[in-house]
Amino acid sequence: MSWQIVPKVLAELTSDPRKAGRVLAALMKMSKLNIKKLQDAAMGG
Repeated sequence: MSWQIVPKVLAELTSDPRKAGRVLAALMKMSKLNIKKLQDAAMGG
């Protein structure tokens, strides 16, 4: 059995098409989720 936990903030960060690409690009580089880095990516940083 496999479990996947998705933080609510991830859905919020990817709901805006202008931000989603940056957020997903940052996410693909991570082995562990770093919410702060995802939020920074959404803000363009």
